[in-house]
Amino acid sequence: MTGRIKRVPLREVWPHEAFDFTTYIQENLDLINEVTNLNLVGAEREQAAGAFWVDLLAEDEDGGTVVIENQLGRSDHDHLGKLLTYLAAFGAKAAVWIVGDARPEHVQAIAWLGESTAGDFYLIKAEAVRVISEMSESAPAPMLTLLVGPSAEAKGVGRSKQVLAGKHDLRYRFWKGLLSFAKTKTSLHSGISPGPGSWLETSALPGKWFLKLCYVIRQHTSRIELYIDRQLSAHENEAMFDQLYAKQKAIEAAAGHELSWQRLEGKRACRIAWNLADGGYMSDESQWPLIQERMVDAMVRFHAALEPHLRALQVDTVAAPAELVGASEQDMA
Repeated sequence: MTGRIKRVPLREVWPHEAFDFTTYIQENLDLINEVTNLNLVGAEREQAAGAFWVDLLAEDEDGGTVVIENQLGRSDHDHLGKLLTYLAAFGAKAAVWIVGDARPEHVQAIAWLGESTAGDFYLIKAEAVRVISEMSESAPAPMLTLLVGPSAEAKGVGRSKQVLAGKHDLRYRFWKGLLSFAKTKTSLHSGISPGPGSWLETSALPGKWFLKLCYVIRQHTSRIELYIDRQLSAHENEAMFDQLYAKQKAIEAAAGHELSWQRLEGKRACRIAWNLADGGYMSDESQWPLIQERMVDAMVRFHAALEPHLRALQVDTVAAPAELVGASEQDMA
């Protein structure tokens, strides 16, 4: 003979969250152990954390502290805030939040917190059920379901984000210093603000947004470049590149440096680059001013060498491929 499961409102089983449900969890920590990778061996109720009181302060078999916050109703910001407060106050290794109904936003928040190295986070859904058969009905029993828990993958994502954030901070500070120095040498990039990306760009000529003068910084190298990208077609960009490449010797002689001419076959844009191999944003910060000075000096010389040839470009006479005839530049931008 088989039966069926009937869900029972939590407060019919545990009328009071603190006195009934929290006491039940304290006496039945194995329920948490069964759905997590924790091995809790004891818990104390109502431990003070400043002006707040944590529902349960548990201990695992290794002596690590675990905070447990219970909420029979729908998850809310107040309990999430308390959970984080208790985690910090007790220096806990893990935080467990047991809720009757988890909002999607809080599921997402706990998953995001799981990427951090501050501790392990668990979000557990609590239910009460009875088993009903033709002849009988069982006493209500708890059923806990793990909604979110820690994982090596999530921690890896978190570490990757930390590394990326560190790179963003370094690049922002590098660009801030470069732009500050550049203002003393040239008006190029004077209207540009520092950012976290790996390049800064500005128009090489007024109104010619598709001719971009760029500073580019990598971990250990840097470069300046003219990036040609009219976005209408690779054909137009290649035609402009070819006009400049025909003047290669004159441009390099004026710049006083050999350039890297990259038609970038198979791609839409083209590039003319001045590579600098003597440092990037991962260099010792004491070396940044020298790297920035070299980049700005190269940009000034690069622009001066290119400018007359850029002004002489026959941009508007470049024919578009047959499949683009009839489409205006504005439509394709």
